[in-house]
Amino acid sequence: MSSDQTRHDRYTLAVHAGRSDFGKLGVHAPPLDLSSTYPIRDLDEAIHSIDRLAAGESGAANPIYGRLFNPTVGRLEQAAAELEGADAAIAFSSGMAAMTAVILAVKSRGSHIVAVRPLYGGSDHLLDSDMLGVDVTWATADKIAASMRADTCLVIMETPGNPTLDLIDIERVVQQAGDVPVMVDSTFATPVLQQPLRHGAAIVLHSATKFLGGHGDVIAGVVATSEEWAPRIRQVRVMTGAILHPLGAYLLHRGIPTLPLRVERAQETASIIASRLLEHDLVTRVMYPGLPGADPYGVLGRQMSGPGSLISFEVDADMDDIAWMMKSLTVITPAVSLGSTDSLIQHPAGLTHRIVDPKARQRSGITDNLVRISVGLEGVEDLWHDLVRSFEAIQKRQRSFSARVQQLTRRPTLDHENH
Repeated sequence: MSSDQTRHDRYTLAVHAGRSDFGKLGVHAPPLDLSSTYPIRDLDEAIHSIDRLAAGESGAANPIYGRLFNPTVGRLEQAAAELEGADAAIAFSSGMAAMTAVILAVKSRGSHIVAVRPLYGGSDHLLDSDMLGVDVTWATADKIAASMRADTCLVIMETPGNPTLDLIDIERVVQQAGDVPVMVDSTFATPVLQQPLRHGAAIVLHSATKFLGGHGDVIAGVVATSEEWAPRIRQVRVMTGAILHPLGAYLLHRGIPTLPLRVERAQETASIIASRLLEHDLVTRVMYPGLPGADPYGVLGRQMSGPGSLISFEVDADMDDIAWMMKSLTVITPAVSLGSTDSLIQHPAGLTHRIVDPKARQRSGITDNLVRISVGLEGVEDLWHDLVRSFEAIQKRQRSFSARVQQLTRRPTLDHENH
C-alpha cells in the first residue's frame, strides 16, 4: 500500500490496509503467526529488541516473546492506523483492556479525568469504580472547560453516544480541553464515518469486537493515536499482558476489507427503519442521528459522514412487555453487542447499562422503556416486518391484560338489581 493515503478512497484503503509486507513475504492473504516465543539468532540483536519493546517502541528486529509483539497483530495495527489516519495503532484483548491502558498511560500527567455521559456501560462502570486511582468529574459536553483542573490528565467522550446516539462536536470539546488530551470512543461511527484525530482528538478508541470485526466472532480493542502517545500505551500493554491474540488479529484483519460496504449497507437500512419507527403508534421516541433535530451542532457532513446503523427508541410499554417483544422476534437476535452482519436488539437499562448508577442512567436518557437496535445486513422489509410483529405481540398482550383488569374490577351485580 502506498504511504500516500490521500490517493486512495475508503474502499481501496480498506482492502489494502496492513498489507505493505505481503509482496516481500510472497503471500496474498494475511499470514497467521501463533508463536509464543521467537528464536534468538543474535544475542546483541535480541537485547536491543527487548529494550525497544519494553519501552513501548515499534520496529524491533526480533519479537522475542508473544506478550511483547506479534507480526499478525502488527499488521492489524498498521491497518487500523491507516484507516484512522493515525501514526500508530495498538491492539488489545478487549475494548475495556484498551481503555484501561489509555488511562494508566496518561496518569503521569495527573489523576483527574473529565468524562461525558453517556458512555458504554462498561466504560462508565470502570470510571466510577475508583479501581484505577483516578478522580472523575462527569460533565456535559458544553461544561468541560468548567470541569478542568490543574491535575486533569484526560477528557473522555463517545460520539455517537451509547445508547442514546447523542452527537458531540469533537472540535468544541478539544477547544475546551486545552492542552489536555481528548480520547474519543468512536466505536459506533467506525473509521468509515468518522476520524476523530482529524478534528483534534489525541486518542481514538474502538471496541473492535463490533464493526471492525463485523462477524461476532472475536473480542478485541484498538487504540489509534500519535507517536507522542503510542509508546506509552504500548508500554502499558507490555506490562499488563493485554495484547490481542493473533487469531483475533487475523479475524479482524480479514474483516476490514468489507468494512465500508458493511457500514454503508447497514446505514441505508437503518435510515429507512428509523423513519418508519417514527410513524408507529407504539413508539414514543426515536433516537437516530439522521432524523430531523438529532444533530444540533451540525456534526453530520462536517465531522461524521453518515448517521450510522444504530437506532434507539422508546416504546409505550413496561419491561415485561419489552421482554415479550424480544421473545417474539424471529429475524432480529436479542443480544448485546453491535456492528455484526446480523441485526441485534437489546435493553440497555437492563443489560449494557445496568451497572451504571441508576440516577446517572436516567439523567443520560437511558429509560426503562428504551430499546437499542444494531441494524445488520438483512433485507429491510424482513427486519421491519419482524419489528411490526413484535410490536403487535406487545399490543395484544396489553389488550389482554387490560381486559383481564376490567374483568376483575367490574362491580358484581346484586340479586335485587335483577328484579
